[in-house]
Amino acid sequence: MSTTATIVIVFAALWIGFSAYSVFTHQPWVVDSFVAYGVPRPAWPWLGTAKLLGALGLIVGLWVPSVGMAAAAALVLYFIGALITVLHARAWSHVPFPLLYLAPAAAAGLFIAQG
Repeated sequence: MSTTATIVIVFAALWIGFSAYSVFTHQPWVVDSFVAYGVPRPAWPWLGTAKLLGALGLIVGLWVPSVGMAAAAALVLYFIGALITVLHARAWSHVPFPLLYLAPAAAAGLFIAQG
């Protein structure tokens, strides 16, 4: 795997891992948005866990590509769901935020797929 691929994968994992941390620690910029979007509070730990497991899966993907591919695919689906949630809430100014996570997850998946 190239150095560029490794950097992209590690960056995506750290970026998404930070997002999971933000959910678990109830950072206002995350939980205020969840409330505005109508995301039920009991779902928050599950969303954070999904992000954390996805981030860990990307790191494992450096050595086990099938795990990395599964993690990248799951994260892409997660952030498509997040985008749909933002659109459903009509939070137009928030549309870029899920894309800022979806793009690195998709790029990591592409790099893992290329080997």
